[in-house]
Amino acid sequence: MAVGKEDILKARTDKREYRRIVLPNSLDVLLISDPDTDKCAASMDVSVGSFSDPDGLEGLAHFLEHMLFYASEKYPLEDSYSKYITEHGGRTNAFTASEHTNYYFDINPDGFDEALDRFAQFFIKPLMSADATTREIKAVDSENQKNLLSDAWRMNQLQKHLSAVDHPYHKFSTGNWDTLEVRPKAKGLDTRHELIKFYEEYYSANLMHLVIYGKENLDKIEGLVEERFKEIRNIDRNSLRFSGEPCTSEHLEILVRTVPIKEGHKLRFAWPITPEIHHYKEAPCRYLGHLIGHEGEGSLYYILKTLGWATGLSAGESDSTLDFSFFKVDIDLTEAGHEHMQDIVGLLFKYISLLQQSGVCKWIFDELSAVCETKFHYQDKIQPINYVVNISSNMQKYSPKDWLVRSSLPSNFSPDIIQMVLNKLSLNNVRIFWESKKFEGHTNMVEPWYGTAYCMERITSSIIQEWIASSPNENLHLPARNVFIPTDLSLKNENEKVKCPVLLRKSPCTSLWYKPDTMFFTPKAYVKIDFNCPLASGSPEAEALTSIFTHLLMDYLNDYAYYAQVAELYYGINHTDGGFQVTLVGYNHKLRILLETVVEKIASFKVKADRFSVIKEMVTKEYQNFKFQQPYEQAMYYCSLILQDQTWPWLEQLEVLPQLEVEDLAKFVPMMLSRAFLECYAAGNLESSEAESMILHVEDVFFKGSNPICQPLFPSQHFTNRVVKLEKGKHFIYPMEGLNPSDENSSLVHYIQVHRDDFMLNVKLQLFVLIAKQPAFHQLRSVEQLGYITALLQRNDSGIRGLQFIIQSTVKGPGHIDLRVEEFLKTFESKFYEMTNDEFKSNVNTLIDMKLEKHKNLREEAGFYWREISDGTLKFDRKEAEIAALRKLTQQELIDFFNEHIKVGAPHKRSLSVRVYGNPHSSEYASDKSNSVQPCTVNIDDIFTFRRSQPLYGSFKGNLGHMKL
Repeated sequence: MAVGKEDILKARTDKREYRRIVLPNSLDVLLISDPDTDKCAASMDVSVGSFSDPDGLEGLAHFLEHMLFYASEKYPLEDSYSKYITEHGGRTNAFTASEHTNYYFDINPDGFDEALDRFAQFFIKPLMSADATTREIKAVDSENQKNLLSDAWRMNQLQKHLSAVDHPYHKFSTGNWDTLEVRPKAKGLDTRHELIKFYEEYYSANLMHLVIYGKENLDKIEGLVEERFKEIRNIDRNSLRFSGEPCTSEHLEILVRTVPIKEGHKLRFAWPITPEIHHYKEAPCRYLGHLIGHEGEGSLYYILKTLGWATGLSAGESDSTLDFSFFKVDIDLTEAGHEHMQDIVGLLFKYISLLQQSGVCKWIFDELSAVCETKFHYQDKIQPINYVVNISSNMQKYSPKDWLVRSSLPSNFSPDIIQMVLNKLSLNNVRIFWESKKFEGHTNMVEPWYGTAYCMERITSSIIQEWIASSPNENLHLPARNVFIPTDLSLKNENEKVKCPVLLRKSPCTSLWYKPDTMFFTPKAYVKIDFNCPLASGSPEAEALTSIFTHLLMDYLNDYAYYAQVAELYYGINHTDGGFQVTLVGYNHKLRILLETVVEKIASFKVKADRFSVIKEMVTKEYQNFKFQQPYEQAMYYCSLILQDQTWPWLEQLEVLPQLEVEDLAKFVPMMLSRAFLECYAAGNLESSEAESMILHVEDVFFKGSNPICQPLFPSQHFTNRVVKLEKGKHFIYPMEGLNPSDENSSLVHYIQVHRDDFMLNVKLQLFVLIAKQPAFHQLRSVEQLGYITALLQRNDSGIRGLQFIIQSTVKGPGHIDLRVEEFLKTFESKFYEMTNDEFKSNVNTLIDMKLEKHKNLREEAGFYWREISDGTLKFDRKEAEIAALRKLTQQELIDFFNEHIKVGAPHKRSLSVRVYGNPHSSEYASDKSNSVQPCTVNIDDIFTFRRSQPLYGSFKGNLGHMKL
């Protein structure tokens, strides 16, 4: 066995140890030892993907990825791998890309050894039974059905469709019932036989890269890996390469008009280029993407925005392989922008021409390089499962010393290489895709896999030259130097080793929770200011106006604050149930400067008529596009609307939007801000005095002076979040037709409400979900094949706990699926009662291990604590308290809990089914509604009549008595 001697470059702050080994079978492995980890993880990347699908068997590589999970000769019980992983606190998944397929999992450390053995067997001796093969083709088909009305999937396939037929880029990669069952059968092919043939031909150890993330030392992990993976066969398969360009001359210089599903207009540009992977230290695409995608003053986006033509722009490399790649620019257009398409094309090429004339700038490259270097060396730790996938899926492309760095450290300034890629962004090399519903009825072709309507015309350089000449003369220029790049990366010495957030100050206007960084030791901070404004959410109009207000603020700040974003200092202003909130996260050095600018913009807010109309149009489209959400998302939305008091339906907000004018917002904002309470959270590399000084500044801006913007709230006005208390012994049903008549999918959310936040009840619920999750998935998805989206999850509405089954299906209507969920609970009951004491203890220990898991980074920690603050539960020691409850829990108490709250027919059970009927099941909608209702079942005809008639749980929020200093 070879051990790699080369040094693997890692971040200065990275304490983990790394070692590369190559097993005798040529399996290339990276070992990672992290004694501090709470989770172990592994990822196997196989260098074969959908580009290798045989002709006429589209989706075979993806189908194989589904099948490997089922069983192996050593572990023949179907789905036992997933069951083992779940029972040991882990999760597992896989994905198929063009040139590689990735399998991965994480798990609590005590289950890692056996999990690796089970995992390795997929690549040694998988079982692909005939029965499972037929069933899993249905899962692949269901996965494809979910994507058929997704614009992202449709437009991606259209770009592939308009490429050389003999190039693998042209292929359809997901697969469906037709490509994996109907067509092969018609040709006399046995799909299972083809699947095994594909596996035997391509799954060779020398085409695999494995990453192992363990808690033990490197020698121990090495021994484990050698033992588990040495039997993977090596047939010395040549590495697969797909030479040749996917786009010949007939696929360039084209303008494609196409009809999307959602409202809105887009322009997409694509140029075939040399893949950046061959010049990753010179980073030509990163440099050009940084400039063409810039949003500061003088940038292309800034000009398009000022003209009222665009609401978003992105630029960079895409669809890259070792042999070909594209540089893409995507622009979201307004109605006016759609009418000025030629001008926008002209302005884009004017900007590219500006880059040609300016030459490649060393100071811009150096600045980018400095930002990237700081980002790499102060990167946040992420979940091991994500870390191993990021590394393994790139190992084939990079030399081992750069496996961790990859292309994240541009360091060689090479004007020639940047110029080479820039030269490719030419008039005669471009493909333009123009999306709009306005093209409906004006197309003459249909993409075969997704049914996307389009038409195509040649667009010569001379035509684009005319557009460039006639486009407006605007002051396009390169960005300024970035003042937000941090230079002080020192760590603060906050002496208090605070374990939980503390209430640092409390006034009638604000509360400030503070949590210094005692875990991550990075020069970063997290600040959140939640504006609780009762008048922001008092009606559908108020909701819509608050939404426009927050969008406008982001819009006003963009050209200034975009520089902060480039320097890894992020901000957001979001509409909330009780008002709006400002969030800042990133390097702490310049955070205060950005915060003061954001606060000043809110305080001095004026409505600009031109921006108001653009943002109103954008917000209107967001509401209109709600009906194109996945049916399961619609069902979850209705469930929330039924349960959460004082919330307004999107349809009412859409109805009031057209009437709203500039004056309405101009009057509304001062009134909304006139009464407010600011709940603040400051965490990370900040001293308590800095945190306090920031919030005092905010208080001064809003609450001080002779004519303050805000007054404190009256005690009666503090925000509460109350949830409907479903009646015991009743099963409520809300049936609804899917909002998009073209959608074949139906969905069900079967919700069981259990209790108001309580440590002992919480852990009983969590333990039940842990035990039932995988059996539910196995029965409802793997065996019954109800649908690709099948999940059993906990649910928490402002401290009101429950569980929910979420299923989306084309094969069965939601009424039938509801019966199958009940049937699952009935059959699971006996298994649940028969659980041995050892199994019970093992599940308890798994849940304890999951709770002992430490936060990986500042954002993750802040998310956990902010949830406690925003729900009003303030149980900052929740994990420890729930572990203590788990240690006391007996098996009989868990059974009693099940019998009282979850068992089918339990007299105290509170449940709600939200059923969304897709097109194929619309006849069932009518019959299910008119059928006589079963005893104890109540149909909800109108959500608001129902909500008004129901009792509510008490709110944790707004209970000021428990916030003592």
